[in-house]
Amino acid sequence: MSNIFVSSEVGTLRRLIIHSPDSGLGKVVPSKAQDWLFEDIVHLQTMRRDEYDYYVKILLYFLDPEKVKGKLKEIDADTSRDFYKPEKEKYFHSDKVIEFEKLLKDILDLPEVRTQLVAAVCAVEECSFQFQNQLAHLSVNELAKVLITGTMPNNKMLFPPIPNLIFTRDIGIVVNDHLLLNKPAKYARTRESLLARYIFFNHALFADLRGKIIEITEDENHFLLPEDEQEDRLNTLEGGDVMMVAPNHLLIGVSERTTVEAARQAIDLLFTRKVVKKVTIVKIPQKRDYMHIDTIFTQIKCNVWVLLGSLGRVHEEAERQIIWEKLGQKPGYESLTIKQFINKDDGVKIRDFANLEDLLTSVTKDDLNCYDDIKFIYSGNNQFPYGAREQWTDSCNLLALKAGVAIGYDRNDHTAQAFRNAGFKTIHAAELLEKFENNELNPETLTDTIIMLPSAELSRARGGSHCMSLPILRESAI
Repeated sequence: MSNIFVSSEVGTLRRLIIHSPDSGLGKVVPSKAQDWLFEDIVHLQTMRRDEYDYYVKILLYFLDPEKVKGKLKEIDADTSRDFYKPEKEKYFHSDKVIEFEKLLKDILDLPEVRTQLVAAVCAVEECSFQFQNQLAHLSVNELAKVLITGTMPNNKMLFPPIPNLIFTRDIGIVVNDHLLLNKPAKYARTRESLLARYIFFNHALFADLRGKIIEITEDENHFLLPEDEQEDRLNTLEGGDVMMVAPNHLLIGVSERTTVEAARQAIDLLFTRKVVKKVTIVKIPQKRDYMHIDTIFTQIKCNVWVLLGSLGRVHEEAERQIIWEKLGQKPGYESLTIKQFINKDDGVKIRDFANLEDLLTSVTKDDLNCYDDIKFIYSGNNQFPYGAREQWTDSCNLLALKAGVAIGYDRNDHTAQAFRNAGFKTIHAAELLEKFENNELNPETLTDTIIMLPSAELSRARGGSHCMSLPILRESAI
C-alpha cells in the first residue's frame, strides 16, 4: 500500500500528521489574538498535559499501539513530558502519528533545503540580514522551534508565532493519491503554509507525491488589479473546507476562508488530472461562527453525519417563511448554495441540491453505496440554544478513527446525548485508555463509540479533532 492515500472520511485511519501545542500558543496576547485568528488566550500547560496529550495517546493506541500499550503509567508519571517532545530521547517516534515539527527537523538536515527555507521565511517575515545569519548557525532542533514559535533560544521573539499550526487539517488535504495544498486566507497562516510546502516537496515520506501536488495560484489578471481590490479577489483555500468523502467525490466549502475563485481553480486542476469525477461546492454563510465546512458537519460512518441542525434543511425553512417575507418580515434563516460538478465524457454536468442533508444522503447512497438508514446527529441535540452553543465549541468537528469511532469534545453534553439516542456509546478519554490498558476494551473491536476528549482549553482555540488532524493514509471505506 502507498504511504499516501485517502479516499474517504471514515475509512480506518492508518497515518496522519499532527502538531502538539507549542510555546507560540503561550505567547498569544489579547491585543493580537484576533490578528492571529484566536478568540481567546489559552493556558498552555493545561491544554498540553490535561487535554492534547490524551489526544496523542488515543491516536497512538489506534494507529501505533506498541508505542503506548502497557506503558501509560510510566508515560504519565514523567512530569517533563519528554514522551511528547520530538527533540527528546524518550519521544515516541511514530511513523503513523507524525509530528509536523519532526518532519520539519528532517528536511532541515538537508543543507540546500535549510538554506532555501531560512531565506524564504526571512523574506516573508522581513527579518534583518543579521538575524538571517544568526538562524544559519542554530542547531536543527533550535531552528525548527524558531521557525514554528518565532522565538530564539535566548527567548527573543524574532517574528510572530503561528499558533494555528495545531490545526494541521488546514495545510492541505489528500485526495486519493494527490495532495491539494492550501493557500491561506489570513496573513497569520502564511509561514505555516510555507513550511508545509517545503516539507511536502522535500521530505522522503512524500516521495510518492512527486508530480501529484496541486497548488492554488493567482492568475495573471490578479497582479494588474489595484491593491485595494487585490485583497478581495484572492484565490484562497484551506483544508477545513475540503473533504474527501468518497473515492471519486470531493467537497469544497466556499466560506470565510475559501473563495469561489480557488474552488473553481481546484475543480479545473482535479478534473484535468482525472483525480476525481465529482466535486461539490457548498457555499456557507461567511461568518466567524462557521469558518469552514467542517465546523458545521463531519462524517462519523458511511450513513451517519453530525451537523448543525439549523443548516440541514434551509431551503425548506425558506419556503415556510416566504409568505411572511412578502408581508415585510426580515428573513429568519440562513442560506446555503450547493452545486455539484460531474466530469463526464461529453463535458461537465451541474446538479443542484436544495438542502445540505440531501447532499449528505446522496454521498451515503450514490457514492459510498450504503443503503442503511441514514442518521443525522444534530449539534446540541437540536435544542435551543444548545445547537449554536455547542457548534461554537466544535460539536460538529469530529475525527473518525474508523467507521463509527470518532473523537469529540467532552464539553458538548447535549450533542453527546444525541449520539447516545442514536445508539452510540460515549466514553471519556481517560476511562477509555484505562480500559485499553486493562484489556477490557480493544481499539480493533471498538464499535459505534464517541471518545470524549477533555476540551476546556482546546475549545478556546476554535477547532476540534477534525481540525487537529491531517490524514494521509486511510483504508478504503467501501
